[in-house]
Amino acid sequence: MTINELDAIRKCKEDLIRVRRVVREEGEKLAAKTGYRKQVLVCGGTGCTSSHSMQVIEQLEKSLKELKIKDILVVKTGCFGLCALGPIMIVYPEGAFYAQMTPEHVKTVAEKHLVKGGEIVKELLYQGTVTKSGEIIPFAQTPFYKKQMRIALRNCGVVAPEDIEEAIAAGDYAALEKVLTSMTPDDVVNEMLASGLRGRGGAGFPTGRKWAFAKASQGDEKYVCCNADEGDPGAFMDRSVLEGDPHCVLEAMTIAGFAIGSHHGFIYVRAEYPIAVQRLRIAIAQAREYGLLGKNILGSGFDFDIEIRLGAGAFVCGEETALMTSIEGHRGEPRPRPPFPAVKGLFGKPTILNNVETWANVNPIIMNGAAWFSSIGTSTSSGTKVFALGGKITNVGLVEVPMGTTLREIVEEIGGGIPNGKKFKAAQTGGPSGGCIPAECIDTPIDYDSLLAIGSMMGSGGMIILDEDTCMVDISKFYLEFTADESCGKCTPCRIGTKRLLQLLTKITEGKGEMEDLVKIEELANHMKQSSLCALGQSAPNPVLSTMRYFKDEYVAHIRKKTCPAGVCKALLSYYIDPDKCKGCTLCARNCPVKAISGSIKTPHIIDKTKCVKCGLCIANCKFNAVVRK
Repeated sequence: MTINELDAIRKCKEDLIRVRRVVREEGEKLAAKTGYRKQVLVCGGTGCTSSHSMQVIEQLEKSLKELKIKDILVVKTGCFGLCALGPIMIVYPEGAFYAQMTPEHVKTVAEKHLVKGGEIVKELLYQGTVTKSGEIIPFAQTPFYKKQMRIALRNCGVVAPEDIEEAIAAGDYAALEKVLTSMTPDDVVNEMLASGLRGRGGAGFPTGRKWAFAKASQGDEKYVCCNADEGDPGAFMDRSVLEGDPHCVLEAMTIAGFAIGSHHGFIYVRAEYPIAVQRLRIAIAQAREYGLLGKNILGSGFDFDIEIRLGAGAFVCGEETALMTSIEGHRGEPRPRPPFPAVKGLFGKPTILNNVETWANVNPIIMNGAAWFSSIGTSTSSGTKVFALGGKITNVGLVEVPMGTTLREIVEEIGGGIPNGKKFKAAQTGGPSGGCIPAECIDTPIDYDSLLAIGSMMGSGGMIILDEDTCMVDISKFYLEFTADESCGKCTPCRIGTKRLLQLLTKITEGKGEMEDLVKIEELANHMKQSSLCALGQSAPNPVLSTMRYFKDEYVAHIRKKTCPAGVCKALLSYYIDPDKCKGCTLCARNCPVKAISGSIKTPHIIDKTKCVKCGLCIANCKFNAVVRK
């Protein structure tokens, strides 16, 4: 493909994409130029697919055929962000945001809205877009979206990820064209340095410095790698980018190859991401077909190609040297550093490795300039950050906000607060490597340095919200169970340390803890941080240390009072029936699996604590709140 052909594709379809970025009057004018009266975008990401969005698309196409409507374009896109409302369907140019769609709902929308002269079906809309007076507002103005700034996610939920021409029309490969026609490798590296972009995979190392080291390293071959092995519990940022805009990653890796003198790239993605893997394979095949990967890209004389390597789900392979060892065909175990990968990495050659979100920021930096990107965020953490917002939060989903946005803004405004009137207790960031941010720190700006100062870390971007019913000792135990299971076992501090920490936490949650155990935990955690081989072992104690720092009273209650304040740790719970509230309906007794409840009809019942297995079915079945757990 020539540069003229690339530009021709972009111009041919740019109005089609612009309709999806604007609504109402301007969108209607653009729609007329595209040949489509309306465009219907349905989320095809993992979240909505699991909620049967493919059935929604099938019914939509069937309804349009039955109604003989031919001037509507149906597009399967990536993630829109509001995962809790899936399946999501957006109709342009109106920007009507339909949520939790079913095939029956689709038939209604087709018959009432998509026909000529039809009207929006308000009762099926995301209610955040409908005011009390019944007026419909653009979804970009809702609390979930209006404080976001989508840079890495700019094309997710906008383009059809399996159509390279839509990706080109949306701006993908424009940066590659600019780099190959008007920039030198030094220009590219300097632009990345000036942007202040830090790696979005966890440690936050400056991306430009990594590229500069690799460019300066001598080698007959160099490699560019993408870490798409996102393994943190509750994290789905990178997966969503690959599912919604895979071409942005291919383009960025090609630019990096040009900058450091590499001709070969690898994307290491976990096999548990079937949709992401499928779309990556399609994107690579399309890029090769269009001459955007392979030999003589855009007639520049530069060669670069990319291969996919599937990971088996080992968390340790998110560590850069373990990932490279796995690509080489060996057991995924970390290597001692130095030498660092930029000097001696994949197959012993100079290598750069960035995660998916980092790569997704390269095109905007090249196209808009380093000064633009560095003006966003804070002085030490420029740009935006994508978070997978989950846990005890109303708006579960994917959010992208400028660095420096406070935790309160994310939880209360974007996230919609804690459901069921519960109180915010903490936010766990950074996954198994991070820490818990307590309610007293809710006004902390979210950036690399601020999180480290309060005992947490950015990590790859998982953010789990915890409410008042969460036991912080149990949360620490959960993450230790994960890291103990995922430790590769290569170094003693991690292999033995994680298991010993887990034993101590289990002892406390079972009501067998002693105060001296807290001293042992702290000593062991510090030894692990100082002597483990890789970041898995070095950061594994972080959830424990942060909860001990901010919620030590809960640890003490487990040890001295033998109680779990949150009512979570089963060994420390006891159940009894309040005789003043019990009506003798027998529901609890009839549902008790071990026959631990006795009593006759219309008389207060009693729980035999020697038989009770603390399953909680009595509470679940009692209609009078007579069963008490404490």
